[in-house]
Amino acid sequence: MNKKKLFLIDCSLIILFLVLDQFTKFLAVQKLMNKPAFVIIKNVLELDYLENRGVAFGMFQNQKVVILLSTIVLLAVIGFIMYKMPSGSKYNILHFVFSAIIAGGLGNMIDRLRLDYVIDFISFVLIDFPIFNVADCFIVCGTFVLFFIIIFVMKEEDLDFISFKHSKEK
Repeated sequence: MNKKKLFLIDCSLIILFLVLDQFTKFLAVQKLMNKPAFVIIKNVLELDYLENRGVAFGMFQNQKVVILLSTIVLLAVIGFIMYKMPSGSKYNILHFVFSAIIAGGLGNMIDRLRLDYVIDFISFVLIDFPIFNVADCFIVCGTFVLFFIIIFVMKEEDLDFISFKHSKEK
């Protein structure tokens, strides 16, 4: 698959994931804001509106500029890696994973820029886990799959494309 077609697929995935994230946040505002939690599975899973002014686990509360700058740098690095990535079929899953991570980062960044906070609404009350959203799912699941692939699937030479060293002539 050529780079242009792959880029269009990546952009389409990012837009699809981003729309899903923003739509679920819109629904959270419409259906959950200023209301008691909606119980899906008693004592296990609820939908509960929360305005998060930090990042994961509530860290960096009210540090919007630091969070935005960090997000921009991270998204730029991921974009660079996607640009440098070969177009072989063994890299397709990485394109999918990176698209999910980018969409999650952009989804939360849109909230921060537009609202000064991120809309969270998914709550696993069984384990008292912090409330999160669909963008967070994309980021966490994408990162987990990325690390799994890098550690257990890819070979070191499969990742040579991200090296800053000049390739040696053979």
